[in-house]
Amino acid sequence: MDVNLVLRSTRVITPEGTRPASIAVSGGTIAAVLPYDAEVPAGARLEDVGDDVVLPGLVDTHVHVNDPGRTEWEGFWTATRAAAAGGITTLLDMPLNSLPPTTTVEHLRVKQEVARSKAHIDVGFWGGALPDNVKDLRPLHDAGVFGFKCFLSPSGVEEFPELDQDQLANSLAEISGFDGLMIVHAEDPHHLAAAPQRSGGAYADFLASRPRDAENTAIENLIDQARRLNARVHVLHLSSSDALPAIAAAKAEGVKITVESCPHFLTLTAEEIPDGATEFKCCPPIREASNQDALWQGLADGTIDCIVSDHSPSTADLKTPDFASAWGGISSLQLGLPAIWTEARRRGHSLEDVVRWMSEGPARLAGLTRKGAIEAGRDADFAVLAPDATFTVDPADLQHRNRITAYAGRTLSGVVTSTWLRGERIADRGTLAEPSGRLLERNN
Repeated sequence: MDVNLVLRSTRVITPEGTRPASIAVSGGTIAAVLPYDAEVPAGARLEDVGDDVVLPGLVDTHVHVNDPGRTEWEGFWTATRAAAAGGITTLLDMPLNSLPPTTTVEHLRVKQEVARSKAHIDVGFWGGALPDNVKDLRPLHDAGVFGFKCFLSPSGVEEFPELDQDQLANSLAEISGFDGLMIVHAEDPHHLAAAPQRSGGAYADFLASRPRDAENTAIENLIDQARRLNARVHVLHLSSSDALPAIAAAKAEGVKITVESCPHFLTLTAEEIPDGATEFKCCPPIREASNQDALWQGLADGTIDCIVSDHSPSTADLKTPDFASAWGGISSLQLGLPAIWTEARRRGHSLEDVVRWMSEGPARLAGLTRKGAIEAGRDADFAVLAPDATFTVDPADLQHRNRITAYAGRTLSGVVTSTWLRGERIADRGTLAEPSGRLLERNN
């Protein structure tokens, strides 16, 4: 094998566990995971990262890049720089908040063309399922999208309307015909309409406006539809821990359902959010500490499959102090790994757990068979982490276009010292290389 790079560490996380190892890379692919003191092949360069931990590059399957059309909110250049700085080597772009939304093959091609020269990491795309585009779902699938996103309640942007239960059934029937995947923003509109709606800066009022019952009912209905139609479904950004028993039971029954949660639900709590601090607003909302404890239990027992960012940025002017009118979304693309590691370690979890939730799990969800693990035949994508180093989040240090974050001022453990994409270092202690990411398509 023509090895051009050996990456060595006393702590490499592999599917078999963490051990000292030398990772041999050939042509952007992991050729072998060798003993730590293996001889470096002639012509290969050695990069020894000492005691820093080498993780497989993280995979984030839930990112709103908003490019084109709302590029002032984010953009492929800034989003992928932030991802690289945070140890993420692959992201999947959500189909909405950009103009056009990714709801036809033509719109997908527009997004791909915009992203092609700006991607610092590998980028793939979700399609969108709307009330009137069932005819576009199979062509989008054939064009390489990784699945289809829908909303069961208003999305917040008029060009991406929600599906009612009949429309959901129609789309699921079409998608299940080619074994596609539907990913679902699961909040029931009837429960949301019945909840008290108050304007103002009180976080308690906002939390009351997005009750757990809205999530629970939507997820129960989704389970029923998936069971009836034998469809593959995925619950996005699970916030309500009350839904976990129904999800666990459905999985045990054989319903084809997977679930994600997000760093903000797992590290932030309703009790700590100041009134008027709409940088914490997201839908569904950050809930109470007791709810968070149950979400962590859901991760530990496997009911929740993965952790992804739901990075949903906006310009500062849209984050008004009124929770009712402020844009709902949390910017966290660069901070997800240290945020989760800080809390996971506090709760007795290991970095191997974090890899399972933030790299292996999302890669499996998307069918990215070359991502998500350090083993021969996979892409040589790595995040190198100093797990005991700490830093205090300063928004000025973020690569996001709009440096608004709910994590400002928090001290986190885990510093990403470098990020590697197919054997090339793309981030080195905050210094970013030129874009070298590829556009990914399903099963390619």
